[in-house]
Order: sequence, then C-alpha cells, then structure tokens
Amino acid sequence: MAGASSRGSIARFEPRNPAWEKKSREIFERQSFMRMIGARIAALSPGTCDLELPYRDDLCQQNVFLHGGVITSIADTSCGIASSTLLSPDAGILSVEFKYNMMAPAAGERFIARGRVVRPGRTLTIAESAVFAVKDGVETEIGRMLATMMFLEGKGAMTAQGA
Repeated sequence: MAGASSRGSIARFEPRNPAWEKKSREIFERQSFMRMIGARIAALSPGTCDLELPYRDDLCQQNVFLHGGVITSIADTSCGIASSTLLSPDAGILSVEFKYNMMAPAAGERFIARGRVVRPGRTLTIAESAVFAVKDGVETEIGRMLATMMFLEGKGAMTAQGA
C-alpha cells in the first residue's frame, strides 16, 4: 500500500507483480462460471475491480429478480479479482469466507459489482463489494459483501487436478 487513507476513501496500492493486470484478467478468464452468466470486467486497477452483468431471464429466481446466487457470485469474484491485482507473480487466490447483505431486490437492466481491497495482507486480504442494479441509467445499491481472500504462494495456476 502506498499510504494510509481516511475511512471511506479508496486507498492506493502498489502491486507486487509488474504484470498485475494481465494476471488478474487471466484469472478472471479462467472462471467458466463468469463466462456462462455473461459477466465481464468493466474496470480494473490495483486493489479494485468492477464487474458488469446484463439482466437475463435465465438467471432469475421465481419473482423474476436476478437470483441471489448469481449476485453473490459477481460480488465474490469482484473481491477476488480486486485482491488478485496485489498477488505476487507466482501466487494464486481463493475466497475463504464472505458475508453478503441483501438490501433491495435485484431488479434492473444490468448489475455492477464494485470490489475493492479494504486491507491487504501477506496471506489473508479483506475486500468488499458494493453491488448495484442499474435501471434507466440510475444505480441503486442492492447489496454489500465483506470477504476474506487467501493468497496461495506458488499456486498461481491451480487446476482441479493439481489443487
């Protein structure tokens, strides 16, 4: 981290990997679930990641709101990718814990999960994601996640067989 920040402002972080952006985008691209639901990276910088997801009927629950499992997935992934920007070159990352608060129904034309690192660590990093529904150009916060990410040194390209 370049320096302390006051509560509520975004801290500036120094990546440990000069190729942080390439690595973070590769981690995202390896997530077949994100491809399946149509999520994409909308913004990426050291310690932050915004994901966007268009509304789709086939991702809804019985009341035609986007399913909570889909919303928590983009929130979790935005936290993980934000954290991945601070990985060392040979490290991998896994979520080890998260809590999601639903504040409004997931009703909108598209959804944005804004992940950011709150406190980086050598092994554990704390991140949060604010999730917004966008309808007629207006953003409404529908939920917030607090997550713990684990950096796995020497496991930058984990696979199911090699985990």
